[in-house]
Amino acid sequence: MRPKALLSWSSGKDCAWALHLLRQRGDVEVVGLVTTYNEAFGRVAMHGVRMELVQRQASAAGLPLWAVPLPWPCSNDIYEARMRAVVERARDQGVRAFAFGDLHLADIRAYREQKLAGTGLEPLFPVWGRPEDTPRLAREMIASGLRATLTCVDPRQLEARFAGRTFDLGLIDELPASVDPCGERGEFHTFCHAGPMFESSISITVGETVERDGFCFADVLPVSEWPRQGREPAALVEGVDYYVEQGRWVFTAAYHRRRGYCCGSGCRHCPFDGESAVDEGKVPNEARA
Repeated sequence: MRPKALLSWSSGKDCAWALHLLRQRGDVEVVGLVTTYNEAFGRVAMHGVRMELVQRQASAAGLPLWAVPLPWPCSNDIYEARMRAVVERARDQGVRAFAFGDLHLADIRAYREQKLAGTGLEPLFPVWGRPEDTPRLAREMIASGLRATLTCVDPRQLEARFAGRTFDLGLIDELPASVDPCGERGEFHTFCHAGPMFESSISITVGETVERDGFCFADVLPVSEWPRQGREPAALVEGVDYYVEQGRWVFTAAYHRRRGYCCGSGCRHCPFDGESAVDEGKVPNEARA
């Protein structure tokens, strides 16, 4: 019997690729995806992805989601305490390995190895390589059918205009030489919505881009939840419900009023001022994962 493994899941392309490789290798059985998220806002830290989209990823991957809520703000002590609880639960359920999608940052790998030492869970790094490997890796991901969208950009390393862009060959060719093609040094973060690790793709659209806490976040929305979860999608009319600015949809105040609630994303024309928020979707800064 193959040993059971959990996979750290940020919603991005690297953890998705790690899942693909682990299944190809076949030496462990991935039995769950572990996601830490900001419990106040219902989003994955740094990626800024809504948890309902992460649940859709888990469903598309055919795996249970181990959602780990974190307070905001979150100290490292609290983060590590909650992760210890995850490790204890995993061990009780017969899990013997914890996999990560890290590519080449030695300090992050060392941190994970240190925290798992003596726990009975072996750390796995199926995508691990060298910095010079990432141009090839990025193209290999794209060639496989992996599809992802840039949800967060660090404007100190990459222009804000890249937020909301599709992770494709055009993007790779356009990135400055100083930027890792996989964003491994935090230049950008992604949401993966299609690829060989999923049984079906996840339909999304890109909403407004906002600047918060020194980062640029593009809000990724599940298409089937327009205009509101639980209702059939309504046809949106350009010039009435939205207008297009620099290739992105900007929702009008009329659309927001018809939808009837604030999503908390800082939309430009939101008439609710944060009241009646369904998920307090403000994007937090990073809690280390």
